[in-house]
Amino acid sequence: MNYPDDSALLARLLSGEQKAYRELVATYQGAMRAVAFAIVGSRNADEVVQDAWLAVVNNLDGFQVRSSLKTWLLTITANTAKTRLKHNRREVLIDDLPGPHGTIGDEHFADDGHWLLAPHAWHQDTPEKLLMEVELRECLEKTLVSLSASQGSVLLLRERQGLELEEICNLLDISLSNVRVLLHRARLKVFATLEHFEETGKC
Repeated sequence: MNYPDDSALLARLLSGEQKAYRELVATYQGAMRAVAFAIVGSRNADEVVQDAWLAVVNNLDGFQVRSSLKTWLLTITANTAKTRLKHNRREVLIDDLPGPHGTIGDEHFADDGHWLLAPHAWHQDTPEKLLMEVELRECLEKTLVSLSASQGSVLLLRERQGLELEEICNLLDISLSNVRVLLHRARLKVFATLEHFEETGKC
């Protein structure tokens, strides 16, 4: 994803340009919700993001360019979520709900995470073309919804938002080994759905 230039966007924000605020929300809302969701769960995630946006607006003139705008926004979101979690005195359980078809084993992957043998139908269609199919998108949606909050958030922050593993560790206050396990399990479930769809044409 191409993020806007921080300094240029910041100048527009500080000048009060409404379009700049809309761009900011459109660009970072998804990543902020993923962080909030991982820490407080679905029930309070939207409220946390709203509170985080208020904090961003109130503190925008104090933003230091020592970090990226994205890192600053996600850090505010994480801190807001942790405060909410402490206030609620609740713990988020890291569950491991199975996907629609369970998982497939590590023997399907090389050390770099790629398939050793691609699913049998991939020689006919590219993965990009397959992803355009409505049925496959629906299967993948079901799998993503079935992931635990932590797995889904780590997968989103890594694959869609492009965060480094160390950044995810800092935001979610979990160890590097835990991030790797969560990411690995989430990827396996997504790959299992893809493989099952390729073999059967069904979810």
